[in-house]
Amino acid sequence: PPQSFYTRRVPGILMGGVLPVGSVFIQLYFIFNSIWAHQIYYMFWFLFIVFLILVITCAETTILLCYFHLCSEDYHWWWRSYLSSGSTAIYFFLYSIYFYLERLQMEGAASLFIFFGYTFIMAIYFFLLTGFVGFLSCFFFINKIYSVVKTD
Repeated sequence: PPQSFYTRRVPGILMGGVLPVGSVFIQLYFIFNSIWAHQIYYMFWFLFIVFLILVITCAETTILLCYFHLCSEDYHWWWRSYLSSGSTAIYFFLYSIYFYLERLQMEGAASLFIFFGYTFIMAIYFFLLTGFVGFLSCFFFINKIYSVVKTD
């Protein structure tokens, strides 16, 4: 059947990262300040709570998008669930570009390469983490909804 806008591949993947990064947006500012602006970050208990909110938001967003795809008879959910939740890392990296241009006063090519090199590594780890959370939550969701289906 014809797909609606939000169930197409690229828009669905890009929409999957908006809500999770919105839930940790403020903490990204404080983490980047502590790493690059030599300020002390001392709210680790709050960071753990925000991490739990990130995990829950990634799981819920991916399950919702996966459900939309299944309702539109699109069964290709494996990579889409990983990529839709992992697309949070794209917005993470875009925020790091904004942070570098607007908040930091670094000069020189060495500072540029160090900042974006380390930030790219963090974005890859962030992609792997959020993608894994999205895939695992979608996997358990699919198993649960199809385990209760009776086929007689």
